[in-house]
Amino acid sequence: MDLGYILNQLGEERERYFGAVAPPIVQSSIFAFPNVEAMREGFRDELGEHVYTRGNNPTVEILRRKVAALEGAEDCLMFGSGAAAMSAGVIASVAGGDHVVCVARPYSWTRAVLKDLLGRFGVSTTFVDGTDTGNFEAALTTRTRLIVLESPNSMTFEQQDLAAVAALARARGIRTLCDNSHATPLNQSPIALGIDLVAHSATKYLNGHSDVVAGALCGSSALIRDVFRGPFMTLGAILAPHDAWLMIRGLRTLPIRMQRIATTTTTVLAFLEGHPRVRRVYSPRASDNPQLGLTERQLAGASGLLTIELATDEVAAVERFCDGFTRFLMTVSWGGYESLAFPVCAVFPRDAPLRPPQGVPLNAVRLSIGLEDADVLVADLEAALQRL
Repeated sequence: MDLGYILNQLGEERERYFGAVAPPIVQSSIFAFPNVEAMREGFRDELGEHVYTRGNNPTVEILRRKVAALEGAEDCLMFGSGAAAMSAGVIASVAGGDHVVCVARPYSWTRAVLKDLLGRFGVSTTFVDGTDTGNFEAALTTRTRLIVLESPNSMTFEQQDLAAVAALARARGIRTLCDNSHATPLNQSPIALGIDLVAHSATKYLNGHSDVVAGALCGSSALIRDVFRGPFMTLGAILAPHDAWLMIRGLRTLPIRMQRIATTTTTVLAFLEGHPRVRRVYSPRASDNPQLGLTERQLAGASGLLTIELATDEVAAVERFCDGFTRFLMTVSWGGYESLAFPVCAVFPRDAPLRPPQGVPLNAVRLSIGLEDADVLVADLEAALQRL
């Protein structure tokens, strides 16, 4: 299916709702049946039928079909957050006593579900440097049931060779789960590379308007049904119909937004790489990225995320850099239409060491490039760098 069809036609049975171009918000928690046998049939397939919105809702179903098609998956479940989507994929894949291998720097709440939550129930996790596929193989045990990937990650953008890891896992009967939020389905296709489950913080690029918190989990019909019968229905972290409707609207412009963001990011990246007050730029497309070959092979295009390590060892200077922004909004998250800045030092007390034992240094600032003109963003960054 072509991209335009997925975004504008797929799942939208307009003849059923008066020919309306925008789908309706089916804001109903329950759905009625004409007789007992029809209700019985509904209970037999709550994923495919409309019984209770905690399971399946018509507006959410339109979105599910679109996101699944974008990822090249057979099916998709939508969640109330990206953390919920990742957690459901993990929980559905392991049991007490099992072992998980995960990349060393995952999203913080992915680490939390693996270490803090599942660790209480006898599931162990080994975190490895995912830039070398051999590290995954070395960490496997007879109890390994899942490999968790995040390529690129959302702060320093390390990648994994998805096809190589998928082949390694499948040869041993191990499930793979990859967070694809950074790349979007337009720039990376983990399922086509052999990955079993693909998750998104749909809050980010898929929605693209900073007004919905959502998650997506894509995979085969069998795997998605397994997740549906387990953590999805049990934990109830669902996406509301109105939020699904907003996301359908956001998806319409995904290709145009990503094209504009990629073009602007290329200009901003070139400016930052040549600036004497920037010590290092983290980006899949940074000129000194040791994984440039993998970037060219695995990522079809650029996103708007990059992290800069400022040429200062003083947190006060980092604060001066950020506090005077006029175009970048200082906040968490990323992927919307506006450009954002996230200073790592804001997470730590002022007297914290500049270089924590783990993680990125406190003089790092992550930038999310939005839809503003490139010259405006460059001017804002130049002024900020002069404040160092």
